[in-house]
Amino acid sequence: MSEYYPPTTEIGIVGAVPRERAERLVVLGGGSWGTTFAKVLADAGHDVVMWVRRPESAVEINDAHRNTRYLAGVNLPPTLRATSDLGEAVAGATIVFLSVPAQTARELLETLRPMLAPGTVVVSLMKGVERSTGSRMSQLVHEVAGVEEGLVAVASGPNIALEIAREQPTAIVIASPLEATAVRVARVARNAYLRSFVNLDVIGTEFGGVLKNLIAIAVGIVDGVGYGENTKASVMTRGLAEITDFAVAMGARPETMIGLAGLGDLIATCESPMSRNFTAGRLLGQGYAFQEVVHRMEQTAEGLRSVGPVLALAAERGVSMPISQQIQDVLLGTLDPARLAPHLATSDDHDTPRGE
Repeated sequence: MSEYYPPTTEIGIVGAVPRERAERLVVLGGGSWGTTFAKVLADAGHDVVMWVRRPESAVEINDAHRNTRYLAGVNLPPTLRATSDLGEAVAGATIVFLSVPAQTARELLETLRPMLAPGTVVVSLMKGVERSTGSRMSQLVHEVAGVEEGLVAVASGPNIALEIAREQPTAIVIASPLEATAVRVARVARNAYLRSFVNLDVIGTEFGGVLKNLIAIAVGIVDGVGYGENTKASVMTRGLAEITDFAVAMGARPETMIGLAGLGDLIATCESPMSRNFTAGRLLGQGYAFQEVVHRMEQTAEGLRSVGPVLALAAERGVSMPISQQIQDVLLGTLDPARLAPHLATSDDHDTPRGE
């Protein structure tokens, strides 16, 4: 199923939920994206509970309606309440949104499993894969937290957190193997400045959010080296072909990769100076070593942790990913960042790239 706006008779008036279907919405994670998405839900007219790890963050959100560490200058709605008690946060929840670093997801889901009431929908806002297994986040939700597949959803799209927190218009894709679940989540996750599409391609929607991070790192590298717009456009274009080949090999629908969750997210992440993955790439291009980049980044750049497992999955399926491999070589210190761009247009044997 292609992306589409759910019929207005299905979604209803923005922010309005029938009393018999009133949802208790919970966001787990108080970083920039978790806080922003909690604001999106609250601005849609819902009472929202957000779980944060640090008690002092909960106090600031509840008393000052701010999260200055991650969203400086943004006022949060009074209908958004925070707690550092996970059990308190999820008690009675009907839809839980997960927004934590991908590499900590398993631990949180193991703790969360006995706390979730039967029938709770769990939505992944995360854009990464688990390094040790290569699992997508929706797979972890199902396997580790024990949530049935039809109650798992993922959200992705061109979503730079600070822009959305400032209420700049954009759109998002909600995907689930069960259309009713996708529509249910889309109903609550839309407001005047964020519109929700739905589809059934969980694999494509999820991998779009993962893979664009790798290409954003490559674009950041060539920007840091000092190359111009032609080079960056070439990287993005060839990168889209590369990540589409990978996603389709993994079971995604090719049209998903030219929609919001693919091309849309790729453009936003590669073009915005607020993108963590673009910033990480630019630092690499400027000559900083991998560990120095990690140290300088205030928030996790998921692409840095995803490139290894993505390449392992690609190797299993015989998918060529030269750009991603060269990013890995830069991270390992075996390729000079300035040497990355000349190799992007063709493979090492100079075969004509597919589609050009």
